[in-house]
Amino acid sequence: MADRKVELDALRDELIDRLDRYRAHKEHRGGPLDKDMEEQAVEVQNDDVIDSLEDEAEAELRQVMHALARIEAGKGETCEVCEEPISPARLKALPFTTLCRACAEPR
Repeated sequence: MADRKVELDALRDELIDRLDRYRAHKEHRGGPLDKDMEEQAVEVQNDDVIDSLEDEAEAELRQVMHALARIEAGKGETCEVCEEPISPARLKALPFTTLCRACAEPR
């Protein structure tokens, strides 16, 4: 489980860095919008993509933080729904999961 915690800590840090970059882009920290109207349109369109990427990164960060909290509580390898062990293969493939395969599948 120590390896998983290290992996989740690294993923958390990477996601935080990624979110900082997305927010810097959205705040135009690199400078104001281009004076050319076509270039402005492209930059604004890029902002929509960045918004989507930011939403995805925030959702993943919440999952990682939740998984880390469960590890700290000593529950990191058990399903939070059925309380059965989560398979090591699943934890390796999805280190931020908190559900066993059966509970994660849509019904």
